[in-house]
Amino acid sequence: MNRLRTLCLQSFLTTLLLYANPEMAWAAASAPNILFIMADDLGFGDPACYGGTGVKTPSMDRLAKEGLRFTDAHATSATCTPSRYAFLTGEYPWRKAGTGVLPGDAALVIEPMQTTLATVLKQVGYRTGVVGKWHLGLGAKGGPDWNGHIRPGPSELGFDYSFLMPATGDRVPCVFVENQRVVGLDPNDPIRVSFGAPVGNEPTGKKNPEFLKLHPSHGHDQTIINGVSRIGYMTGGKAALWKDEDMADTFTARALRFIEESRGQRFFLYFASHDPHVPRLPHPRFVGTSSSGIRGDAIAEFDWCVGQLLNALDRLGLASNTLVVLTSDNGPVVDDGYRDGSVENLNGHKPAGYLRGGKYSNFEAGTRVPMLVRWPGRIKPGVSKALFSQVDFIASFAKLAGTQIKAGQAPDSLNALPALLGRDRKGRSSAVEHASTLSLRLGTWKYITSSNGPKQNTYTQTDYGNDAAGQIYDLSTDPSEGTNLVTKASDKRTLCKESLNKIVQQGRMPGNPAPRSEALK
Repeated sequence: MNRLRTLCLQSFLTTLLLYANPEMAWAAASAPNILFIMADDLGFGDPACYGGTGVKTPSMDRLAKEGLRFTDAHATSATCTPSRYAFLTGEYPWRKAGTGVLPGDAALVIEPMQTTLATVLKQVGYRTGVVGKWHLGLGAKGGPDWNGHIRPGPSELGFDYSFLMPATGDRVPCVFVENQRVVGLDPNDPIRVSFGAPVGNEPTGKKNPEFLKLHPSHGHDQTIINGVSRIGYMTGGKAALWKDEDMADTFTARALRFIEESRGQRFFLYFASHDPHVPRLPHPRFVGTSSSGIRGDAIAEFDWCVGQLLNALDRLGLASNTLVVLTSDNGPVVDDGYRDGSVENLNGHKPAGYLRGGKYSNFEAGTRVPMLVRWPGRIKPGVSKALFSQVDFIASFAKLAGTQIKAGQAPDSLNALPALLGRDRKGRSSAVEHASTLSLRLGTWKYITSSNGPKQNTYTQTDYGNDAAGQIYDLSTDPSEGTNLVTKASDKRTLCKESLNKIVQQGRMPGNPAPRSEALK
């Protein structure tokens, strides 16, 4: 009954809002549902539709066949927290302190007063939900109270429903949080979490390796949960602990329930899978199904999740009026802290495809990711070479829904809806990429600012792309970034450097509406 009252109130308020704005009313009536699927560490070369050879991906291949496959789409950053921050807020994460990869007990990094993708769509009548990996912090300064109502969180950012993994699978706390309360928590067994000194007497991977079913390769040797040692210490919450092997099924079930409950109204669902991020413990029915080891099996599990969501749209008669976007938060990594055989069992599979680098890297494979977009009857199937950045989703979806973003919000987001719909095959003229340093794509030129960081990952031999002299590549002739033209293309380097400095200094992307302070002058 309470849920019915809430839905009726939301409907009444939305009707009043739309009545006052006829253009918004038309857009809300014609705009599609939005199903946004984000994989975790899926590489440009992983799906079969992108040339991957190590795992069958029929669901992703279906999206590629029925929709638009992008070959130059980018996360803003080569790691997860910053790229997810940019996706939801429309602001490059390097503009804001504290948006690096967060510990599991971090406070919410997005300010409740910030405009987000969810608030933009909610204001025009969408029911909004997020299911899966969050990793943007929860709670106020000082971190969340895991034993109560965790505020602020997704509801303060515009989400009507949330079912979350707070951080990542390799970090504590290893519990799910639904609508900002820990699921299944026994109040007589309160949770304590620390990323400093140990808490409780739980075994750790460092002291008790005999309890492990998956051993760390580097780090990841603190509290053991479900036979896996994690980053950070945790005690309590025994009844609420997740089982890694069931995680994909759990997330998918919550996502399907959200879609079914929302079919009578427009909805936006952000489905954030944990696959193929470490620790890789797919359900037993996926183990051994790929030819590239456990990482390939985790990708097969992710593809199954995608298939379940697509089948639900078909079953409920929603496919023709749902825009589906599938992408990844950053590029691929193989050994990311556990000895799971992923490196040894690649068997010729190339997670980054023909690109250089991967997760954490300044090279293209750090941020260039798969992106598939389908809207039956509205998007013509094919391949797009348009340069696209995930920071543009908020402005693009706002345009799709017939609304506007407040001046001063989403400062780096541009309306790229024509590119998303396949009507603009060029896309952005420039985009900033972010890893250990900043890079700029200016057309087909790639400029990487100077950096003194390490050259390679010790474990995977992934190229980080750090060079004290700086780098510039012509991707039209050198897509694998093999020949640094820093001494031969000094004019292009100067142009790129000046363009990047302008973007950094003016506080917004060229073409974005002026910040509020300037708009009011």
